[in-house]
Amino acid sequence: MSKTLSNKSNLQVLYEDNHIIVVNKRAGDIVQGDKTGDKPLSDVVKDYIKAKYNKPGNVYLGTVHRLDRPTTGLVIFAKTSKVLPRLNKLFLSKAIHKTYWAIVKKQPPKPEDTLVHWLKKDSKSNKSKAYFNEVSNSKKAILHYKIITKLDNYYLLEVNLETGRHHQIRAQLSTIGCPIKGDLKYGFNRSNKDASIHLHAKQIEFIHPVKKEPVSVNAPLPNDTIWNACLI
Repeated sequence: MSKTLSNKSNLQVLYEDNHIIVVNKRAGDIVQGDKTGDKPLSDVVKDYIKAKYNKPGNVYLGTVHRLDRPTTGLVIFAKTSKVLPRLNKLFLSKAIHKTYWAIVKKQPPKPEDTLVHWLKKDSKSNKSKAYFNEVSNSKKAILHYKIITKLDNYYLLEVNLETGRHHQIRAQLSTIGCPIKGDLKYGFNRSNKDASIHLHAKQIEFIHPVKKEPVSVNAPLPNDTIWNACLI
């Protein structure tokens, strides 16, 4: 595994080889271009690769998955067109294990639990609503959470997904009365100053699709008072 690297764009590279690059996304970064016109993380990574390896012309980079704009943590990109479909297959077959940390204010009903809902996306509001029973155009969503620690005014949860639905963690935790800190869209009472939410893709584990070796990458938490309290 490569060391964490810093560069002019403040890109934090946590793992890199000839096939894959894994970076620690900051709050506010978009993974791929959208209607805002803001420079996406994918372009930042391309610039990094171009500069590091002095590559002429265009740099190939395949987007494998996304994180919501206010969310932080691990994002995997494919550095070759050969490895992109292999990584896509790993995601589809649920062979990539992702662990998230989330900060909530209200104590969840149980110390640990499995949440099963049916999520329906509203494209106009860019929001998903969770139902306890299947409704038209909904998709089944399953996650597992457990309380890791109690902070002064909040709870730190570890969340593992069985499915990867739109805004899944945000919608499901909100439905049990535990919206994520800063997440106004899903019911938290106030926003964070930097427009982030306290949801962090902390760890990712998978078998490398080319090398066939286990890969485990951990993303450092953002530097703020609440996250820092989780490390004490």
